[in-house]
Order: sequence, then structure tokens, then C-alpha cells
Amino acid sequence: MLEGFWDEWEQFFRELEEAHTTFAALNFFRSIQPNRSWVVASGVALDTAALYQSTLDVPSSSEAQLMIRSGYTALRRIADVFGVAYDPYPEPTDAIDFDRERFDELCARLEADGVPLVSDLDQAWRDFAGWRLNYGTVLYALLGLTSAPPSAWFGTEHQYARPKIFRRHPRHGRLLDGSEGSHPGSR
Repeated sequence: MLEGFWDEWEQFFRELEEAHTTFAALNFFRSIQPNRSWVVASGVALDTAALYQSTLDVPSSSEAQLMIRSGYTALRRIADVFGVAYDPYPEPTDAIDFDRERFDELCARLEADGVPLVSDLDQAWRDFAGWRLNYGTVLYALLGLTSAPPSAWFGTEHQYARPKIFRRHPRHGRLLDGSEGSHPGSR
């Protein structure tokens, strides 16, 4: 159904990771169109794939799964460049930044538009949350870090939320906040 779409986004994420980790300043380049952002587009594509895999009554897509993996890996590696903290091994029961009420409203809209949904929406919610755990925290950190424009999907709450950046002293290797060790997103 959307197989070409997933492949194109997987390629986008591979190129994004390479370009935005090699040349970190590129993360802050704005589109000439005022309401466009690579971070917003990445999040919408990832959420689309997560909803497709979890909630739509369609055959599972390995291409969509691969796209999600390449997407959250790219966003995490970009976040690593800036020392953004995230949990690299989230638990399935961890909270996400997308509430169940919003998910249910979305499902109701999809159903009203004739989109076939799975019968067990409780399981669909758990599956969606399981996918989003991998990229939600990093996505919102990058929305704030890059001052991404407000969007209908992500709202404006990220506009002033700047992530905590962990920097190391160049000679001592200690975190500049005075603590020892590594930040939660380090590898």
C-alpha cells in the first residue's frame, strides 16, 4: 500500500543522519518556507508508520518497521551530537509524550473517514506507544533545539522547551555540569 513511501523515508533518514551529524550546523538551517521543518516532517513520518503498524487493519510492513528504525536511529545520533539526554533502552511501560485521549480521538477520526482499524484499540495503543518510545523524547528535544515552527501535529508546547545539553570539558572529559560519567544518551 505505502511501500514506496516507507523506502523513500528510510533513504531520507539515512541521508539526514549522515549530513546532520557530519555538519552539525546544518541542523539549524531553516527552510525558505516559514512553516517547514525537517524535524516536524521526520516526526510526522515516524508517527504515520507507527500508526500504520499498530492501529490500521492492514498487513504488517517490514519496510515501515525498517523506516521507523532508521528514523529513530538518525534522530538519536543527531541528538548525540548535541549531548541531548534520552533513554537508549526504554521499557514498554514507560510513559510517552502522546496521551491516550489524543490517540482515541485520532482513531475516531480515522474510523469516521473509513480507514480500517484493528478491533483491539487497547493493544493498538500499547503497540503505538511501544514504537513512539524509541523516538518521542529525542523528537521533542530536537523540535526545541532547532526552534522548529509550530505544527498542527506537534503543537506549540515544544517552542520553549530547550533540552538539557551535556557538554564535556575538552581536557578532563568531565561533564560541564560538574557531574562524572556519561549522559543517558551516550553510547
